[in-house]
Amino acid sequence: MATPREMIDRLVSFDTTSSKSNLNLIDWVADYLDGLGVKSHQVHNPERTKANLFATIGPEAPGGICLSGHTDVVPVDGQPWTTDPFVVTERDGKLFGRGTADMKTFLAIALALVPEMQMAKLKRPIHLAMSFDEEVGCAGAPLMIDEIGKSLPRPAMVVIGEPTEMKVVNAHKGSFGYRTTVTGLEAHSSATNKGVSAVQNAAEIIHFINRLHDEQARNPKPGSEFNPPHSTLSVGVIEGGTAINIIARQCRFHWDIRLHPGDSREAIEARITQHIDSHVLPRMHAVDPATGVATESLFRVPALVPEPGSPAEELCRRLTGANSTTVVSFGTEGGQFQEAGIPTVLCGPGRILEAHKPDEFIALDQIASGIEFQRKLIAWACEN
Repeated sequence: MATPREMIDRLVSFDTTSSKSNLNLIDWVADYLDGLGVKSHQVHNPERTKANLFATIGPEAPGGICLSGHTDVVPVDGQPWTTDPFVVTERDGKLFGRGTADMKTFLAIALALVPEMQMAKLKRPIHLAMSFDEEVGCAGAPLMIDEIGKSLPRPAMVVIGEPTEMKVVNAHKGSFGYRTTVTGLEAHSSATNKGVSAVQNAAEIIHFINRLHDEQARNPKPGSEFNPPHSTLSVGVIEGGTAINIIARQCRFHWDIRLHPGDSREAIEARITQHIDSHVLPRMHAVDPATGVATESLFRVPALVPEPGSPAEELCRRLTGANSTTVVSFGTEGGQFQEAGIPTVLCGPGRILEAHKPDEFIALDQIASGIEFQRKLIAWACEN
């Protein structure tokens, strides 16, 4: 048997940055569960370079609860870590390492407690779901969710162990990612009338995106619990041009919308499209009709919305003793499970403020709270 701390060490040791395969971790977990007599199922991506894992402990009965989390982590490249990000280091009541907060600790606790689940007289099954590519648009979980009710059992509810400080989260914003490619016309930079700068026209579009963001910020939603209390637009990556004295032929930028529940993604997209069609393309086409702007969708992560009478919310509030729920602005796989008709909440150890940073950490008292929560959940699964 492995302790939760030992399991955290093991999971963090796998470099499962989203740009890499997670199969070493998944295969290790499958072998670990097999050694305990627990059968697991893998759902691969089309290239079979990554996999989700789903396992069930307890009776082969309908319903039960699913403990879900993602196995991938964000990159450490260029970050000033003071420790090895893939070796857990304990210091000042904290465990440092990539994924300690987001979100291998939750999965590690669940895996470490599998023997306790087996020894308990479970009357309801406890399912474990481990996904890939959550950090790059929640691309992996839908493949696994599609198998629920077919090759995989359907849980009655899902708890996703994102770092919420063990608060019960019943809502988050939607997340939508895009890549816009601007194609101009190359020319010498001394002859600006003969060329079309992809970089400058991309800058015009980005400026409009910024204006839309500022417009949203000036109109916060009354009574909203989100921080910030409005939809946001952000440009995260831009690349283009070849030399200072060449009018740039191409420029690409990646941007996203974090959609406040109740807002219309389509309306925001339409305003950007209208601005491009009315103000950007005519100027470009006046020089060369072959120039253009193309936007493609990279990911679509639906919002998680509160569900009246949600059994997942009711159970997690009971187990944590919480009198209320809260919301988060970051996106998760919660909305995807919810769209499949499965009541879902977020509740896990750690703070999102520590995620994605150099020297990511989780406090030891958060780990203790996470262990207590899952042990109470095991006791609940033993009830009639």
